Amino acid sequence: MKYRSIIIAAAVAAALTGCQADKSAEKSAPEKEMALQLYSIREVIGDSALYAANHEEVFKRLHDMGYTAVETANFVNGKFYGVAPEQFKADCEAAGLEPLSAHSTRQLTAEELAGHDFTEAMKWWDDAIAAHKAAGMSYIVTPWMAAPSSPEEAQTLCDYHNAIGKKCNAAGIKYGYHSHSDEFTTKVGDKLWIDYMMENIAPENMFWQLDVYLAVKAVQSPVEFIKKYPGRFALLHIKDKHELGQSGMVDLKPIYEAAEKSGLEYAVVEQEGPGGDYTIMDGVAMSADYLRNADFVKQSYRK
Repeated sequence: MKYRSIIIAAAVAAALTGCQADKSAEKSAPEKEMALQLYSIREVIGDSALYAANHEEVFKRLHDMGYTAVETANFVNGKFYGVAPEQFKADCEAAGLEPLSAHSTRQLTAEELAGHDFTEAMKWWDDAIAAHKAAGMSYIVTPWMAAPSSPEEAQTLCDYHNAIGKKCNAAGIKYGYHSHSDEFTTKVGDKLWIDYMMENIAPENMFWQLDVYLAVKAVQSPVEFIKKYPGRFALLHIKDKHELGQSGMVDLKPIYEAAEKSGLEYAVVEQEGPGGDYTIMDGVAMSADYLRNADFVKQSYRK
């Protein structure tokens, strides 16, 4: 166990000291609003222990790279990365970052799903919404939900999302859903699950955070899908196989252009891991550089 701890500590130290990220911190490109999904750098800030040890340095470096906001991926027992909502907000703001959004949700149990019973789930959401408001969040995003196995389950899930969205609206926070690939492949009757959700969840109750890379992996055109459902995509997960602009798999220019016309409010960068012999911190710095130098990315999309 002692040697495992040494190895982990060494890996974290290496991730935090990449030379490419330091070069990328030179702000020659214009500043633009862009967020980072903190899941991208889970090796250095993915849990409460890593957060406590590294958040000050990590947040400072993200700000120096050009990121203006963060999206969380660790909400447990009313806390973000082990700290109270108010403290998380203060930690972000101390580094010049906005606590923009959070991937947080409460899945329905099998019994709740079968019984169309949201009673206990809504109590959880009452507490969660209050915590996210205290953390300064503008958006709460359900990061995933198991696909339905029947039309009845599909309708129950849509009703659940509508109920969550109404609670969030009443509290002055926006509720969204992050797409993966399954929504484009699962069927409810003769409809794709994602189309069924679009038709049965009111636009005012839930926006979509389209993961553009996972849409491409599902052999879907993000541009055509955004055009199919205008006004439904307040947030995007800007993503490619590795660093943005490196693989050529995702053409971001037409995606940004279509999303802007469809009411885009903020773009959130996400990475699964580095695409070369460098650290993930180097990787997210490369993605920030790419967006800041891209002439098709505006300074801000918020109205």
